[in-house]
Amino acid sequence: MLRTAIKDYRFWCLALCLSLLLAMAAYPTQRQQQPVYNLMIVVDITRSMNAEDYDATGRPLSRLAFVKHSLQGLLGKLPCQSRIGLGVFTERRSTVLFEPVEVCSGYAELQQAIAGLDWRMAWAADSRIGTGLLNTLRMLTDKDTALVFISDGQEAPPLNPRYRTDFADVKGKLKGVILGAGGLRPVPIPKFDSRGQPDGVYGPDDVPQRSSFGISDLNPESIEGYDARNAPFGKHAAVGNEHLSALQENYLRQLALETGLHYQRLTDGEALVQAVKVPDYALTAVADADIRWRYALPILLLLLAMFV
Repeated sequence: MLRTAIKDYRFWCLALCLSLLLAMAAYPTQRQQQPVYNLMIVVDITRSMNAEDYDATGRPLSRLAFVKHSLQGLLGKLPCQSRIGLGVFTERRSTVLFEPVEVCSGYAELQQAIAGLDWRMAWAADSRIGTGLLNTLRMLTDKDTALVFISDGQEAPPLNPRYRTDFADVKGKLKGVILGAGGLRPVPIPKFDSRGQPDGVYGPDDVPQRSSFGISDLNPESIEGYDARNAPFGKHAAVGNEHLSALQENYLRQLALETGLHYQRLTDGEALVQAVKVPDYALTAVADADIRWRYALPILLLLLAMFV
């Protein structure tokens, strides 16, 4: 009977399958060079990031919620020995929450840290994105990391063009990308009460509709109610749509150009992966690469052959 079984090709197919399974259990990985990434991710947590113009799960998602969802998905798509640090931006500067952590050994902790990002972590309500980006670049210039700066680009109060941020001393000194979060159509910005509960949306009278800092960028003759000393921006209330929010893509592209960073719009989780897994940001490391797929393919073919 054994002699008959030996003559049956299915016996040898099964024997080879078992051999490959044993080899896969003994040698599931192989030491080889692979690209890894060292990223510092800074997330805008200003109030406009609460605007809901994403729909990833069949229900409206705020920009901040979608960013968190995308970052959590990114963790599983980076190779081991890659590292991720996390920071937040509000007002005029960024704060690093923690330095880059290895993504495989720190996976659970990174997931929890990302899930904990919240607009209530902000220490001020202003949103000076240009100044905040400059602060971030200066803070990271001497570190061996690539920057991922995620924002919708909405300055609040509105930016006075006379006082644009000068990036001359940091341009090109750090690799990275600005990711634009949000849609191109203006949407309301949710308002919350002192307990963090929803309380309607911001109206025209709730936010500054123009900059009132410094010298006006307009011709005095065109400013109604202009007074050089007492009303350099005019005596009448400005009318505008600053209480609504949309992705300020042209502004973020301009910031990317002035800083030497790349720009990409965050449309879905895959866009985030594509934005960070680029050769410019990669470092080379020797790591244990999973090679079980090399065993799985011949095992599958042998099993199929047994039933043909």
